Amino acid sequence: LQGMPRRSGGQRHYYRFLWRSGCITTPWRCTRSCSPPRVVVQRFVQQKLYVFLQHCFGHWPLDASFRAVLETWLSYIQPWRYTGENTNPQTDQNKGVPEKWGLFVQENLLMYTKLFQGFLNRVVRIDLVNVKNALMVFRVAKVFAQPNLSEMIQKGEQLFLEPEHVLHHRQHRVFLTPSHGGSFLSARQSVVTDGVFRVKSHVYGLEGQDCQYKQMFGTELRGAVLKLIQIIAQARQTAKRISDHSAEVAANNSFMSWFGMGSPDLNYTFNGGEVDDTGECVKKTHEFLERSLDYLCLIFRLNAGQLSQLMATLGSGQDDGNSRQLPDCVQGENGLILTDLGRMQIINGLRRFEIEYQGDPELQPIRSYENAVLVRLFFKISSLVNERFGGHMEVLCSRPDFLGRLGRHYLASPEVMADGRQRSPETRRTAERNRRPRLSLRTLASYRTLLMLLFLYLFGVLFSFGPISSTLLILTGGFLYGLFITLFGDKLKSQ
Repeated sequence: LQGMPRRSGGQRHYYRFLWRSGCITTPWRCTRSCSPPRVVVQRFVQQKLYVFLQHCFGHWPLDASFRAVLETWLSYIQPWRYTGENTNPQTDQNKGVPEKWGLFVQENLLMYTKLFQGFLNRVVRIDLVNVKNALMVFRVAKVFAQPNLSEMIQKGEQLFLEPEHVLHHRQHRVFLTPSHGGSFLSARQSVVTDGVFRVKSHVYGLEGQDCQYKQMFGTELRGAVLKLIQIIAQARQTAKRISDHSAEVAANNSFMSWFGMGSPDLNYTFNGGEVDDTGECVKKTHEFLERSLDYLCLIFRLNAGQLSQLMATLGSGQDDGNSRQLPDCVQGENGLILTDLGRMQIINGLRRFEIEYQGDPELQPIRSYENAVLVRLFFKISSLVNERFGGHMEVLCSRPDFLGRLGRHYLASPEVMADGRQRSPETRRTAERNRRPRLSLRTLASYRTLLMLLFLYLFGVLFSFGPISSTLLILTGGFLYGLFITLFGDKLKSQ
């Protein structure tokens, strides 16, 4: 299986051989000389390939390597591409599938309908933000959206669903299958001319007499397609957020961000499985998903009103553009609790919790960009201040006026100020403890901060300022910066 090519050359040669021999477009009432090759195709190719593909659809890993299986399937169900008649593939695609291939579609009905259902079951469990997965959805939708193909499939389903009493007036016939003792080489089949018997023989031959057939254009499968459309729309929104976030990070990686004025969440990245989150891949993902939506609406005849209603339903359940998608969970007494859907999303890599430090922010491991001695020293100093004045800090930060806002700017946790939403599971007690106002001096232990202070003191020396004067100017500048953020911070965020 690992050696399977993406576009099987064997499929092309196989169909060209069958086309030249006339055994994939000739009706069942063909001559005796062409009947054996046609029977061989059904018994030794169609049946084994169907079983193989069905097994792959159900057991293949949910990753991009499925593309090899997908292309094998798509090659088999498009024999008209390999007949050598098409001089211009683009023009032929616009014309649609020729009517003479309706017989082939009927004789391979399950290859279209049952395997399409298997593909739907797979695609709702994969990450469509991945450009390779989005491409697979686009490939299948494009194939089934070819003009005339959906009508041929519907006609085949109608023939299969014809009531049994339609056949009672005919000769004594049984559906000959290998599992029921029939012979595909029997002369009895030479007298079978009606499409009903042909389609039923095909379905019962592959699935058995007691199979429960689900219509491709029935209510149940239509609901699954609507669910897929919602997933595709959601993936489009996620891809757009990735693109916007990448642009925002690129803008923040400027000279001013070196001074600590950039985004406080630069380490955050969207989780898109194997997807490359940058540039061209995000554009391709959005394009593939957009065209897949158009093709699915064309196949299942969804009008603009139905699609708009689906998009509105999806939009009402989404957070704003800056939200991070957590696995499906419910709020419990002590925090978030995963649902069965959330477990499935984590297992398949669709979503996951952000791994964040859950303990005291002041007790985080010392980073490589921090001075260990200063971190421990400033921790002792801030602990003494917080222990002695903690009550006063809580009272100050709880005030609704300007002083309360100013106190929250200097004393509240930066994570709480940046984003009040919960992005990872934690107990309510832990969250309350970590969000208490406190004085934190750990920023001063960063080598970046120390280097910036050194530059400021050197700058003060150039203007004949002493150490004390420079310190007072730095403290005054920090206080004025806090005043500015307190007064105009909300307006700047809204812009």
